[in-house]
Amino acid sequence: AFLFAAQIIVAQTLLTSTFLQHKTKNQLIAEFNNPLIRNGVNLYKVTYLTPNVQGVSSTASGLLAAPDNFSKIYPMLCYQHGTSSSKTDVPSHLNGESQLATIFSGMGYLVAAPDYLGLGDSPGFHPYVHAATEASAAVDLLRAARDFAAQEELQLNGQVFVTGYSQGGHAAMALHRKLELELSNEFAVTAAAPMSGPYSIGGIMRELILSENEYFFPAYIPNTILSYQMMYGNLYNDLSEVFKPAYVPAITKFGNGEISLSELNTTLISLLTANEGASVPLKMMQDAMVGAILTDPQHPFNVALNENNVYDWAPAAPTRLVYCTADDQVPFENAILADSVMNANGGAEVIAFNADPSADHVGCVLPATFYTILFFSTLQQLENITTAAINTTTGLLDIFPNPASETVFIKNLPGMGELHLLDLNGRLLRSMPVVQGDNELPLSGLSAGMYLMKITGEDRIWVNKLMVRRE
Repeated sequence: AFLFAAQIIVAQTLLTSTFLQHKTKNQLIAEFNNPLIRNGVNLYKVTYLTPNVQGVSSTASGLLAAPDNFSKIYPMLCYQHGTSSSKTDVPSHLNGESQLATIFSGMGYLVAAPDYLGLGDSPGFHPYVHAATEASAAVDLLRAARDFAAQEELQLNGQVFVTGYSQGGHAAMALHRKLELELSNEFAVTAAAPMSGPYSIGGIMRELILSENEYFFPAYIPNTILSYQMMYGNLYNDLSEVFKPAYVPAITKFGNGEISLSELNTTLISLLTANEGASVPLKMMQDAMVGAILTDPQHPFNVALNENNVYDWAPAAPTRLVYCTADDQVPFENAILADSVMNANGGAEVIAFNADPSADHVGCVLPATFYTILFFSTLQQLENITTAAINTTTGLLDIFPNPASETVFIKNLPGMGELHLLDLNGRLLRSMPVVQGDNELPLSGLSAGMYLMKITGEDRIWVNKLMVRRE
């Protein structure tokens, strides 16, 4: 066992943590009818620093679900939640989806569940299905979770798992992409399993918006349009350019925070049924706007939608795209398309999985989550803290240079021992004996990135971060 107590980010991201409740292992087993639960869970509402929609540091909130057993070394897991019906319908307020974070934590993970920008304690309007802020809010909550773990002396092993449902599937994919493509030196994704997400905003979801099919979730459309107008500023000059007059007042009230998303949805269904004979969302949009969107690929509406696609890349970590073919809110073709493109791009292990062919969007939650738990469990590392590991000293070895490229020198080691070099997933890359005094570790053959150097002595273990650079 080894400890991942070292903080890669020096600045504190966590602002506050407030204890909400404790559930014992037996309570969780009874509540969720799951005999595989490993531990009880402590739930905390946290606030933390993250950039707002203008890119200025601001406060956001989220839920941390922490195992109550301190004798083990845990992975982190980020759970991205689905569409919120109101500003308080979020994990930190212990909404229904907070139960999924609780289940995952009961399986032996420190779970971070962001509320997202504009929801929970975060001010302003929520940037709905906006990939960049879905990712950034989650990254900073993962950082805050590390701060929290160090503060609570909960040991982490460096593994990171990523999942989420519905909007959270989109957000999970956005987070996974950011962690692998931009932050691989800080976080190593072990596995990802986005569930029932709208990954193709500019393709499959656009086709849904512009179809003449009946759809009983019309509020998703103004929610997306208001979000992208806030982020990009060029979709329209006045809301009446997009929506017909009968629908503008309710949408305006929603944008001002006077009514919730669920209230808007009920209102729009009633209006569409009364005015058009059926809940066909296309019918609430102005014909001129629809025509422009259909004929101009560079229309700001199309550009914004395409910018928030999250599937055209190649994951390195094992990835499962979990879906149900009877989904009535998010077409399952999102997962099929993402699977096809990611594999064509060279994704290492990307597989689409149909969790229940007969389940609709709500009915898919449990089978998709159960599959994800089993998938993650095949890769999860969960070790006991040994007596020696409890005496681990972090970052006190005299090692230089760091970052290094060819060789790293370990100076003034107080005794003999064994050196292990590990990646952030805990995989052993190299081992060698070390002697009292000075030692050298060759770095040839290692890729650029962050590693952990663990030296096990007779009565102590040292763990140091080591950054390898390549020109």
